[in-house]
Amino acid sequence: MEEIIQLVIFLGLTATVGLITYLKCRNIKRNANDSKDYFLAGGGLSWVVVAGSLMMTNISAEQIVGMNGAQALLVAWWEIGAAIGLLILAKWLIPIYYEYNCTTTTELLERKYNDKGIRAMVSVLFMLGYAFILLPVVLYTGSLFMKSMFGLQISVVVLAIIFAIVGAIYAIFGGLRAIAISDTLNGIGLIAMGIIVSYLAMNAVNWDLSGIPIERITLIGDDNSDIPWHTLLTGMVFIQIFYWGTNMVITQRALAAKSVKEAQKGLYAAVVMKLIVPFIVVLPGIVAFKLYGDVGDVAYGRLVGDLLPSWLSGAFAAVIAGAVLSSFNSCLNSAAALYTCDIHQNYINPNADVRKIGTRVALVFTLISVALVPVFAQSESIISLLQQLNGLYSMPVLAAFICALVFKNVNAKAIKIGLVFGVLIYALFTFVWSPFHFIHMMAITLFATILVTLLLSKFVFGGQEVAPIPITES
Repeated sequence: MEEIIQLVIFLGLTATVGLITYLKCRNIKRNANDSKDYFLAGGGLSWVVVAGSLMMTNISAEQIVGMNGAQALLVAWWEIGAAIGLLILAKWLIPIYYEYNCTTTTELLERKYNDKGIRAMVSVLFMLGYAFILLPVVLYTGSLFMKSMFGLQISVVVLAIIFAIVGAIYAIFGGLRAIAISDTLNGIGLIAMGIIVSYLAMNAVNWDLSGIPIERITLIGDDNSDIPWHTLLTGMVFIQIFYWGTNMVITQRALAAKSVKEAQKGLYAAVVMKLIVPFIVVLPGIVAFKLYGDVGDVAYGRLVGDLLPSWLSGAFAAVIAGAVLSSFNSCLNSAAALYTCDIHQNYINPNADVRKIGTRVALVFTLISVALVPVFAQSESIISLLQQLNGLYSMPVLAAFICALVFKNVNAKAIKIGLVFGVLIYALFTFVWSPFHFIHMMAITLFATILVTLLLSKFVFGGQEVAPIPITES
């Protein structure tokens, strides 16, 4: 009987979110050839929707499952540091994106240098990162949570396929507007349910965390921890700037706001929400350590399954499913935007049917991500693996943006070579020789890429006088 109650509530809430999203989107007229309409919701999102969609895109199962799976307070630095990235995006980068009338973050590089090649190269790096890292991790962690919470007998791969199909439907047929609306609805439920779980978890141990090893409840990590304290002074800052400031999956929400001011209000609201998130994505994992020991990534699902009554666990499953779908369909939509706007319209057909091309891209990325789920199922710590692999494209891309925005007269060819150099050197650090912690290696990769780019620009290509690109009013 309890299983039936859980299932009915889960399906009911999930269907309700879908129905509300459909009702809000059904009468909106769309232009199939307008990339801003499909990928940026016509530039009509309010600050509330920007904040809600941004948070749900960020806080998915890989955050909730992965960070609680670390079962240590130390991983809260990923959330605390996010405030820096959000503030930099709100204060400096968003006004620049709007000034250059960008549909994608990578468009800024093309407009800055009047060079389609830079834009295409960065887009390809983003798309490879989404297809081979982010999307399969989202599917795997979401499926793992559902399996561990309900004790399901079906495999993680089958659950991943179900998530992939539903997520693809949202991304393909609704565009960013549908994604953002469903995100906001699920976001309210996720924060509320997350706080309830944290309260019940602490209540289960009588609000007493004694007996937990000190290394599990400290914010100062030693050299053998996942986040040594000294990495906070090097790569951590740049990881946050990349993720929140240049990553299309995140900034796409802010680019879809009604105005710069509306985008900034949404981003500042997200900063406030980030202060609540550690209580949802870190504290329950620590409690789970006291209750079950070191159980890794199944910690959160097991805790929720044990603590919540059947009717509440059905509701929680619905918001977790919403979080998984949010991150998955958001990433699909961003990948489709990058390919359609940065590559297809630039090199193949400038008048292409945006929706048709976006649909095909989303389907390809869906198939790739499902195929890679079994690979990520072999990892010991999904959150650490995710951050480490992200460096393959995050630091080279951030180097390109820094060279374009901070330094004068940087040659476009030097930036292109710098991108390739950055990927190769980080791959060397990751797969061949790792003298330091990977967060340090990310900082080294960033600075080395910037240095190589500037030296090439000055001594090989002779610099480049960059003329302002005419701004087209939207």
